[in-house]
Amino acid sequence: MGFEVEGNGEQQVAILLNELLGTSEFGSLIDGELVAGNGDDVELINPATGQVFLTYRDAGEGIVAAAADAAVNAQKVWWSMTATARGQLMWKCGMEIRAAAESLARLECISAGKPIRDCRVEVAKVADMFAYYAGWCDKIMGQVIPIPTSHLNYTRHEPYGVVTQITPWNAPVFTGGWQIAPAICAGNAVLLKPSELTPLSSTVLAKLLEQAGIPRGLVNVINGLGHTTGTAAITHPATKKVVFVGSPQTGAVIASLSAQRVIPCVLELGGKSANIIFPDADLDRAVVGAQAAVFSAAGQSCVSGARLLVHRDIYKEVVERVASAARKLPVGLPWNESVMVGPINNQKQFNHVRSLVSDGIAEGAVVAAGGKPAEIGGGEHGYFYLPTVLANVKNNTRVAQEEIFGPVVSVISFSDEEEAVALANDSRFGLAGAVWTADVGRAHRMAAQINAGTFWVNSYKAINVMSPFGGFGESGYGRSSGYQGLLEYTQTKSVWIETAKNPAIQFGYSIQ
Repeated sequence: MGFEVEGNGEQQVAILLNELLGTSEFGSLIDGELVAGNGDDVELINPATGQVFLTYRDAGEGIVAAAADAAVNAQKVWWSMTATARGQLMWKCGMEIRAAAESLARLECISAGKPIRDCRVEVAKVADMFAYYAGWCDKIMGQVIPIPTSHLNYTRHEPYGVVTQITPWNAPVFTGGWQIAPAICAGNAVLLKPSELTPLSSTVLAKLLEQAGIPRGLVNVINGLGHTTGTAAITHPATKKVVFVGSPQTGAVIASLSAQRVIPCVLELGGKSANIIFPDADLDRAVVGAQAAVFSAAGQSCVSGARLLVHRDIYKEVVERVASAARKLPVGLPWNESVMVGPINNQKQFNHVRSLVSDGIAEGAVVAAGGKPAEIGGGEHGYFYLPTVLANVKNNTRVAQEEIFGPVVSVISFSDEEEAVALANDSRFGLAGAVWTADVGRAHRMAAQINAGTFWVNSYKAINVMSPFGGFGESGYGRSSGYQGLLEYTQTKSVWIETAKNPAIQFGYSIQ
């Protein structure tokens, strides 16, 4: 089942790029054209084999400048269109993505190492993102404010102009659509800088948008390294806002660069989310939820439920059931239809996962399942790690405090509701969290007390483009998706129109 990939995937990727881009050559997408970079070579490695399947060159400052010029010109054209016309084109974008869905999912599967079944779901969600924001284009309305003078005062939501978006390697096509759709809905142009490790699907996505009819150059994809191409985009005068999805360490650098230019940014950073199970929960559902919370996408999700907080009365049973289920999860080559857990995306992250598990064991954690790399036939030298359950973990240890970003869950016990809240909030992160309980009052109390931008009750990882998403603490600031995410891409202008025939001079309302 699934589809066949031979060798390191080079041949399959070349076929897919020819189909989707019209060429097997690769570079940055600038004003509708693929342009080769001028910098160092960047190697793309198949996570399932550990072998290079494509090499391209870092874009660099000159290509970023060309992309910025194209974006400025295209944004003027886009903003001059009626909101209805923009919405109709965005709807066509969704249709274009659906038409290319299978090929786009296969490209994502090989280059990012995500199971094909997951890639198909994520591509479908990207199409939904453009359909959703298509409906918002003609509904971005201001207010008429009844100020106490003879003026008509109203507000307008206007685009920034050009925004730079930097997206991660764990879900490149999903995060690309997640950011592009609201940005262009609000009237902006985009400089998209995907991770240098996974640039293929994002570039194809932008090409599909142009095929749907949006102006060439409205969405430019600049492919290259963060410290060169990414920095050039952030510091370019055309960039008026920066959106970043990634690690807190890099987010701090980006926030600093933005601050030096006095431009705003949105940061969607890491997490160490607490998934809390009480004795009155439906344990069958809670155990399945605990697996999905941390083992899907091989744990490479910012909202991963990496801390499983379990009441001491059911602690032993939950550990045994989650560990038993973890040992049965199909781990393997991502293009196999039956595989649920694919490889870690890259060698650096693979080593990070191994290091944190080793530290956890040294600090007293007990391996209930996994705890080591997986040997996968046909995926020689790939970055596979077994779904891992660590029991007897203390919340103050490194494995419980650092983001693992791998298929590893730390199970921590608690005695009562108060302790559960304290443990959940004992983290510098605040991206997500969940509680499993039959007590409605407790569910609301936990939702109110846990420091997290998203909180689930008796479920996990329910995310939709219609709902706002973002974090507390070191998980970042600002919101993506939903109406709140759309407003992140607008500036509010207050307009004052004198309506009196003979207006009196109003001294009381001047602003110093």
